[in-house]
Parts: sequence; structure tokens; C-alpha cells
Amino acid sequence: MRSFTRAICTAIGLAAFAAGTAALADGIVDPDRAGYQETFKGRKVAFLPISMGFDLSQAWSHQLETQANELGYGYEVRDPNWSTDAGAQALTQLISEKPDVIVVQNPDIQSYARLLKQAERAGIYVLQINMKSAYLTEGYVGSDYNRLGEMAAERIVEQCGEGSGKSGKVSIVQGVLTGGASVYQIEGVSRVFAEHPEIEVVSNQAADWDASKAKAITQTVLQQHPDLCGVIGFWDGMDTGSAAAIKEAGKTDDVYIITSGGGATSACDAVSGDVFDALINYDAMGQGRDLNTMVKTLLQLKPEAGSVKILQYSPLTVLTKDSLQANSCWSLPEGR
Repeated sequence: MRSFTRAICTAIGLAAFAAGTAALADGIVDPDRAGYQETFKGRKVAFLPISMGFDLSQAWSHQLETQANELGYGYEVRDPNWSTDAGAQALTQLISEKPDVIVVQNPDIQSYARLLKQAERAGIYVLQINMKSAYLTEGYVGSDYNRLGEMAAERIVEQCGEGSGKSGKVSIVQGVLTGGASVYQIEGVSRVFAEHPEIEVVSNQAADWDASKAKAITQTVLQQHPDLCGVIGFWDGMDTGSAAAIKEAGKTDDVYIITSGGGATSACDAVSGDVFDALINYDAMGQGRDLNTMVKTLLQLKPEAGSVKILQYSPLTVLTKDSLQANSCWSLPEGR
């Protein structure tokens, strides 16, 4: 009798196991997937860059739009086209429209600060991309510009400092002086140079992110200091102007130029083509992915607006002719 009972139990167990195995073979529905997808329905994300007319904003927008399409929430861009006043007006309008998330590239550290606080008070999550305001909102994704400045200055010291046999004369070409990329970066540069008295900063001027202004500044500096050793520029889109001035003066082999940027294919081309000697890459596509992660996290956790402060500093990689690899830079998909 006992052996008969054991046989029955064994048969039942085998049947249950077979049924379970068959179910697994067919796959099972992820119990969390439906709720995850439901989280994003009807949501809206807005992007306010400084301008859509350059590679950084195009990369960020590409990543933001791709995720919006995948998850089914709304996405739109408001392009102030380099006008701070137009940007402030667009941000004011967005606050009245109340999207769930606003992604902002600040033109400087003060202009949007009051409006960013206002957006949080309206219950809107605000993420800042690569140009910080003096007011930190839910999140910042972008460069640690203090460290970026240090890295640029350290490279210049290697090329122009003690034991180099060169003049030690350096020109600094900033963007907008009140912009986050300038005020934080110049601190790092200055701190390194303070430890190297052999480095002489002969010019420290703002080109306002304009390549033509950068070219004019560098032309003048080269006329005044034909033995110039190095140039630190604060953005590769602007610093093509400085590079052009150096080339026209026949100083490509004499003046070391280092810049920084988001790592578009044009950046790698500029390094491999001797336009820049080095470029500190903060990978705009990677920043876009980090933005997307923050968007998804905020929409799922739903913290009170203004209650969290998250910093996501981007990895920094120095690109030189010797270090370039096939995947060092990115390009937008065709048709973008």
C-alpha cells in the first residue's frame, strides 16, 4: 500500500514538474512590465537647449527623443537659438504648460535660476545638462568642469612647463564668462597654473562660444607673442577659430592647442587632422543616456519636486592622435 501511495505521489510530482517545464518553455509574462510601461503613458518631457544648431544639443535630443518614442510619452524641443531672453520666455511658457520633466541647458549660472525654482514649486522635475545653474534642481548631468580645467592645464604644463625648453606662454580662450563651463573650468586651470610659476598666462579672454571671435583673439595674441607655447580653449566648436589662426600663422607645430567637447565624429577628425593636439571628451551621447535614466527614475519614484538633488558627472577622456580608436567618437544616425 505504501509503495502504491509513493508511486501515486511520484506520478503527480512528475506531472506537475512537466507542466511547469512546459510553461517555462513557452515563457512567462514579466509581472512588473505592464506597470512599468503604464508609468510613462501620458507623460511629457521638454528640452530647452541653448540652441539646436550644434552637435551637443543634437546628441542629447536624439537620445531623449529615442526613449520617448520607445516608452510612448510626449517629447518636444524649444529652441531659443542662442538668445537668453528667448530661452527665459520659453522656460516661463513651459512652466505654465506643466510638463512632467524639463531638461535645461543653462546659458549661464544665474539667468534661469529663479525660473528653475519656480518650475520646482509648480511640481515639475528639472534636469540640467552640461551647463549648471547656481541653483541645483533634481539633477545635473554633465562635466565636472573643475576637473576638466585641471586636466587641460596639466597637459599644457607637460608641453610648456619646466624642462620643455619653451616660453611657457599660454593663452586661455573662454566661452561666456558667466557660463558654468567657464566659471568652473577656469578655477581648475588657475589652480594648476598657480603651482607652476614658469607658466605665464599672456591672455585670458572670452569668445562667447563664437569661432570667429576665438580666431580674432588668437590672431592678436600670436602677433603680440610670436613665441606662444599653448592655447586652452573651452569648447571645440569655438576653438576651431583658434586653430585656424594658429595654422594661418604657420605655428601648427609650435603652439599646442587643447580643447574639450562632446566627442562627435568631427572632434576625432579635428584631432587626427592636427587641428587640435588634444581634446577632452565628455561624450554627449553618454550624457543623453544618463539623462534618460534620470527621467525614468524620477517618473517611477515620483519624489516631491525639489526634494532630491542628483549629480551625474560624465567620464572624461583625453583624445590625442595616438589614443584615437574606431569607437572614440560618435555620429548621429542618418536622417537626423
